[in-house]
Amino acid sequence: MFHGSIPALVTPFSDDGSVDEAAYRDLIEWQIEEGSTALVACGTTGEAATLTFDEHFQVVRVCVEQARGRVPVIAGAGSNDTRVARDNLRAAKDAGADAALMVPPYYNRPGQEGIFRHFDTLAADAPLPIILYNVPARTVTDILPATVTRIVRAAPDIFVGIKDASGALARVSQHRLSCGDRFTQLSGNDDLALAFNAMGGTGCISVSANVAPRLCAEFQAACQGGDYRRALALQDQLYPLHDALFTDASPGPVKYALTRVRPGFPGTLRLPMTPAGEASRAAVDAALAHAGLV
Repeated sequence: MFHGSIPALVTPFSDDGSVDEAAYRDLIEWQIEEGSTALVACGTTGEAATLTFDEHFQVVRVCVEQARGRVPVIAGAGSNDTRVARDNLRAAKDAGADAALMVPPYYNRPGQEGIFRHFDTLAADAPLPIILYNVPARTVTDILPATVTRIVRAAPDIFVGIKDASGALARVSQHRLSCGDRFTQLSGNDDLALAFNAMGGTGCISVSANVAPRLCAEFQAACQGGDYRRALALQDQLYPLHDALFTDASPGPVKYALTRVRPGFPGTLRLPMTPAGEASRAAVDAALAHAGLV
């Protein structure tokens, strides 16, 4: 259902901290022109944790409006409260999203049974397809393969894919064998996307695509076309950028990178996120030069 290079969009803020809608629309337009195949609004990179409910789904609505059906829009909609997650799904649907990206409950640290029951409850009246988002480094919970299988088999028409940022590449094969070929697997790590795709993945929900959308789209197209020689060359071109964008707390480095490749782009972040430090900025500068982006 989803494939290719899918940027996890940053949310631009004006100097006063408000959402900069004009800059966001411009970013979306550029992403589509450069070959991105879908868009994620209000994910981790979009600083969703700092947005109010109204801001969050207004940002999703703007993304849908600007995309105008040219590419699907996936709305970040997860919560550590199952009831809130249900409300978020309805709000994402009302905003026009095509699917929702849902993390397992964070902070609470439920066991595998709690994770299953959370998603099983959401499936009962979910108005949108759901892409599971497994990112243990942030949620402190890990949707184990057996639980992914249980969730998907209970509602295969609802749970259409996974963004896997666990870093455990063997899971691509495990999920293929247990969930089938129709279950979409998207890498949540740019630096592992080459191996992830070789094992059966169909794309990446990407941080780097914010900055290098055309190169990331070409990389994904090479993988899906089986041209792994070309994909490896692009991986080598992009790898320093993948690495540099996490040399400080994200999305500080990626917002700095956008100010370099899109002059005038607002690099403002909302506390507690802060701008990339000097060493991180230097790493980003070197990576942009290596990739031929500046």
